[in-house]
Amino acid sequence: MSGDWRHRHDLADEFLEKSLPRLLKLVFASYKDRESRVVEFVQPEDLQNKLRLELTDEPMSNEMLEEKLAEVIKYSVKTGHPYFFNQLFGGVDQMALSGAMLTEALNSSCYTYEVAPVGTLMEREIIQKMVKKYIEFSEGDGVFCPGGSAANMYGLSLARFYKFPESKSKGMQCLPLVHIYTSDLSHYSLKKAGFFLGFGLDSIVVVPTDATGAMVVEELDRAIQKSKEQGIVPLMVNATAGTTVMGAYDRIDSIAEVCRKHGGDDAASHIWLHVDAAWGGSVLLSDKHRHKMKGIHLVDSLTWDPHKMTGAILQCALFITRHPGLLAQAHCANARYLFQQDKAYDVSYDTGDKSVQCGRKIDSIKFWVLWKAYGSIGMAQRVDSCFENALYLRDRIRETPGFRLLIEEPECTNICFWYIPQSLRGQTEDEEWWAKLSKVAPAIKAHMQEKGSMLVGYQPQGKFVNFFRMVVANSSSTKQDMDYVIETVSSYGEMFFK
Repeated sequence: MSGDWRHRHDLADEFLEKSLPRLLKLVFASYKDRESRVVEFVQPEDLQNKLRLELTDEPMSNEMLEEKLAEVIKYSVKTGHPYFFNQLFGGVDQMALSGAMLTEALNSSCYTYEVAPVGTLMEREIIQKMVKKYIEFSEGDGVFCPGGSAANMYGLSLARFYKFPESKSKGMQCLPLVHIYTSDLSHYSLKKAGFFLGFGLDSIVVVPTDATGAMVVEELDRAIQKSKEQGIVPLMVNATAGTTVMGAYDRIDSIAEVCRKHGGDDAASHIWLHVDAAWGGSVLLSDKHRHKMKGIHLVDSLTWDPHKMTGAILQCALFITRHPGLLAQAHCANARYLFQQDKAYDVSYDTGDKSVQCGRKIDSIKFWVLWKAYGSIGMAQRVDSCFENALYLRDRIRETPGFRLLIEEPECTNICFWYIPQSLRGQTEDEEWWAKLSKVAPAIKAHMQEKGSMLVGYQPQGKFVNFFRMVVANSSSTKQDMDYVIETVSSYGEMFFK
C-alpha cells in the first residue's frame, strides 16, 4: 500500500470505526474470562522475531495493521485479568477506561485553562476534595504527576525551597550539608530523588524498621539528633504509608511529633514531613481503614497513586501539600508566551507553572469519571473489598499445610508468604534448608509464566529468602480467586519439588 499520506489519513476513520472495536473486544475478553491466559510469555529475542516490529518506509494497510495489533494484544500481559496479582495495580475498570479513552481523544495538555478548561477544574475539584475531606488540611494545593516517584521528587523539591528559598536562584552551592530521612524499606524513588535533585546519596539517612516493616520512630529521633550534633541540617523526613513489599504503615503521628521536637514553626528550622502514600493512601477513602494513616493532617505533603488500589487507569498520581502557593513559588519560570497575565479570565486557573513539566496529560478526567461513576461510598467499598479479600487469603494461608506467612497481621493488602513443598517439611531449618526454599518461588513463578495461568511477584528482602508477594489491588477480585492462588501455588510447588 503506497500513495499520498492524505489517503492513509482518510482511512483512519474506517480503522477507528471497524478495526479498533474488534481489537478492544480481544482485550476486554480477558477481564472476566478466568480460563484465558494472563500472559503468552515469550523470551525477548524470540518475541522480537515473532512480531517483527521494525518501522518500514511503506505504510501498512488497515487489515495488516489490525492483524499486527492483534498479535500485540496476544503477547501483552493482561493486567485486567482476574489472576494478575503481580504489581501494586491490577484490574481495568471500564468506567475509568472510558475516562482515559476520552482523555486521549481530547488530546490536550493541562498547563493552562485556555487549552484545558474542564480538566483544570476537575483537577482542582479532586485535589480540594482530598485536602478538605480526607486529609483534613485547613487549606492546601496539589498537582497530578507522572507517577508516584515524580510526586516524591516534588516533596523533596518543596522541602528544599521552603527551607532554602534562595536555592532557586543560587542553586545547591548555597545549601549547608543536609540530611533526608527515610526507612530502609521505603521506595527506591527517595534515593533517586536525592541524586536527581543534587543532594547526593550520602544525604539520605536510612532508618531501621521493626518486624512489621514500619520505621522505628525512636531510631529516627536518634538519627536526627546525631545529624544536629554533627552540624548537619535535618531537611526532610519521608514516612511511608504502605511499603512496596510488606505494605507497612509508618506511624505518621509519632513521626510528626519527632519532627516538631527537633524543628520549629518557622521555615528556617522546620523539618518537612512528607508521606509516600503512593500504595497505601487509598485507605483515606475508607472509614474502616483510614486509621492506618492517623496524623496525616499534620504532614507537609504526600504522594498518592489512585491508579493503584482505587482502580484508576495508569497513570494517575497526585502530589498534595498543606502549603498553598508553594508549588508555584518553587517551580514557576513565568514563560510569557504561555502564562500571560492579561488573559480574558482569572489566570490563577493556569496551573502549569506549579509543575516542573510543561506538557502534562489531563489525568484528572479518568479519575473524575471513576469517582462520579461509583460515588464516594462506592470508592470506599472498592478499597474495603481489597482488604476483605486479602484477609481471607491470609486466613487460608494460615490453615493450609505448606504455606507460611512472613507477617502474621499484614497492614495493607500485601500478603507475603513462602510455599514449603512436602519434601522440605519437617526438616531442620538450617542454612542449607533456606537455600533450597529460596529456589521454590522462582520455579513456581516461571511455570506460571509458561502456562499463563497467573502472575504473582516474588523477591528476597533482608534476611528473608525468596518469598511470594501477593498483592490484592483489584477490587473485582473474589474469594474464589484467592482460593485459586492457594491451589495453583501448591500444585505447582509439588510438581517441581517432590
